[in-house]
Amino acid sequence: MKITYVLLTFSILLFSSVSAQKHRVFDSSNARDGESVEYCHQHVKMKELYKDPNFIALNAVSEAEFQEKLKEPSPKGVIYKIPVVFHILHNEGAENISDEQIYDAISLLNRDFRKQNPDTASVHADFQDMPSDIEIEFVLATKSPNGQCFKGITRTSSVLSVQGDDGSSQVNAIVSGNDVYNGTWAGNKYLNIFVCGDIGGAAGYTFNPGGWNATSMTNGIWLLHSYTGSIGTSSVGTSRTLTHEVGHWLNLSHTWGGDNNPNQASSCSQDDQVQDTPLCKGVTSCNMNSNGCDGDNSYWGFDIRDNVENYMDYSYCSKMYTEGQKTRMRAALQVQNTGRKNLWQTSNLNATGATGVMVLCKAQFDANRTTICSGDVVQLTDDSYNAVSTWDWTITPATGWAFSNATDNSSQDPSIIFTQGGLYTISLSASDGSSTDVETKSNYIRVLPVSASLPYWEGFEIYTTLQNLTNWEVINLNDNSEFTIESGFGYSGNKCARLPNFGQQGSNIDELVSQSIDVSGVSETSDITLSFRYAYRKRTSSDYELLKVFVSKDCGESWSQKKTLGGSQLGSEASNSSWYPSSVADWKTVHVTNINESFYTPNFRMRFRFEGEGGNNFYLDDINLYEGGPSDDLVLGLYENHQEIGMSLYPNPTESELSIDFNLKSNEKIQIEIVDVLGKTIRSLNVNANEGDNSVFIDTQSFAKGAYRVHMNGKTVSSSLPFVKL
Repeated sequence: MKITYVLLTFSILLFSSVSAQKHRVFDSSNARDGESVEYCHQHVKMKELYKDPNFIALNAVSEAEFQEKLKEPSPKGVIYKIPVVFHILHNEGAENISDEQIYDAISLLNRDFRKQNPDTASVHADFQDMPSDIEIEFVLATKSPNGQCFKGITRTSSVLSVQGDDGSSQVNAIVSGNDVYNGTWAGNKYLNIFVCGDIGGAAGYTFNPGGWNATSMTNGIWLLHSYTGSIGTSSVGTSRTLTHEVGHWLNLSHTWGGDNNPNQASSCSQDDQVQDTPLCKGVTSCNMNSNGCDGDNSYWGFDIRDNVENYMDYSYCSKMYTEGQKTRMRAALQVQNTGRKNLWQTSNLNATGATGVMVLCKAQFDANRTTICSGDVVQLTDDSYNAVSTWDWTITPATGWAFSNATDNSSQDPSIIFTQGGLYTISLSASDGSSTDVETKSNYIRVLPVSASLPYWEGFEIYTTLQNLTNWEVINLNDNSEFTIESGFGYSGNKCARLPNFGQQGSNIDELVSQSIDVSGVSETSDITLSFRYAYRKRTSSDYELLKVFVSKDCGESWSQKKTLGGSQLGSEASNSSWYPSSVADWKTVHVTNINESFYTPNFRMRFRFEGEGGNNFYLDDINLYEGGPSDDLVLGLYENHQEIGMSLYPNPTESELSIDFNLKSNEKIQIEIVDVLGKTIRSLNVNANEGDNSVFIDTQSFAKGAYRVHMNGKTVSSSLPFVKL
């Protein structure tokens, strides 16, 4: 019980010391020249721990075992392998680095520890032949604590990524929220590396090994994402941070000692406990002439320059570990009390999947875009793990697309050009030669139908659902209630789009995004207007929810915000029950008039974004895009001289034939399209219509039962009506 009390007391101290840094001012003396983050906080955190008598007592046990191991010869030629897991803690920002950046980071770590970095050949003449192969390798684990296969990387979305003053809170967020295994990843089984958007103002930190945290997940390393690897958000100049921190994790101090910043006068009276590294003050740049301390240790027998190229200094030109540092690090891996010895045991390598024998355990893939316009290219990327030798891609339906750039269905990362609107299912069968796994994503690629024309109107009358449409895309970022069809009422008809916002917890974002609309025929000197109607109530008077309207000129590649309604501007009345509009007075009409000529393109799109905070329901109807100024009435004609054609459909519903009747004031070529609920054109025909009454008969016997819409467009006319096939 006494030991348990001591460990608990120390655990509280361990991360209260981190919290104490919350208001810590940037210390430029602890940063490399020209950088705005302190390079390493290991000595800062260890110095805080040494203020606690309980820690000192516990750590003394580990240090005594370590000193005994230092006396034992390290077996030459024996490679110790360490299972590694990178935990990416991100807030949907740049810190959510790619897998490739992680692979680069561990590759550089292994390169440095095995002395395979080419720059060892250019170390200063005073240290030639001293760079050492540490004979330690780091292997991405492929099994989580519950035995689940994964790629050695977890991802957790949390605002704590950028609130780095409390490392324990960041670890707790990963434990409860990562995408692989929700539980503790023991520090005596994995080297846990936490990559974040902020870690308290440092580029990296860890703790020297000790029995006080042997099994804890906090027995790991924290890295700033921009100091992880050499690609992506990082760079070559910031790529050795992990090598530096692993040195600490294996019981190395900075070359100038263990408890202060570099370039301090007191450093010359301290030692890093490594015989073949000269006494020094430490540098923050690549100062090859640095010799800050007189009378270096007896190993040299004479005063010698500082080993600024050592990984445990702060220079920009670190290239090496010495043989003495190798001895300490390999001895650290022999200490049972700290958990380090268990890491490289065969049983643990098998349990964590770090044996180096790679097999396929999951087929997985992504696409660079999932909603596109006809004629666009989608790049598919294989993300299967952990070993794949062959790939077999299947796209359904089998028509309306083709492989591009000479790729085919057996390529690892094929690119596909889609030429026909619709929803496409993608399937990948991956194999390692002996086992196969398949991932299928149904209706994964949405290819928008041929651009609609002006005037464009959507009243949602022909739909029974908004799911799996090609002309409307529902985005539900919080995976809860989403935009759906309300079939009991609307403003100008019997239906509208409804967001069941009442009862949703916390912050929610829901979007409804249109198909592409051809606006390219509008003169640059003319105006276009986007009008729509909505109904909304707050839940309480203090609610502040937002409706944002965006438009795109490039099929959704980029978006421009054109309208924002929030708080009482969105709706001033409140209802504490699930509300719905009961009269036209409950609806408001909005006109968006700031869409300039740069958006007059063939692939114009609209996005309606509702940002909820647990308020009440939201309803949307009569989305109308047209040429000219604002109109409170629906605009269905193309020009100011548009004709009222009195289009009617008979019989409606129909079983076998549909008559489309309309009247023209003059002869005109008319295009008629029959569109299903997915927005797909079922039939299209051109009619040379005459002045006066016209009738066009459509054979509907081959149509599936359901709802459809007739679109009629000409130079001076435009109209649209729904019908039902029985």
